[in-house]
Amino acid sequence: MNRIAIVLLAAALVVVFALLVAAAAGALARIDGATYPSVLMRAASTFAAVLTLAAAVTGALAQLLG
Repeated sequence: MNRIAIVLLAAALVVVFALLVAAAAGALARIDGATYPSVLMRAASTFAAVLTLAAAVTGALAQLLG
């Protein structure tokens, strides 16, 4: 049961980190003068990129440690 809690906590931490990075990317895009739809698209693509990177790193670590 303890292992499941750690996995869920790590997943929640990755999602929160991805949201923070996406919000920062959106804020920087808005400061740069982008329109709101463009800001939302940039934030969404950044969110997806961070989640994809986290999945790739997790897969690589699983193969190395497993």
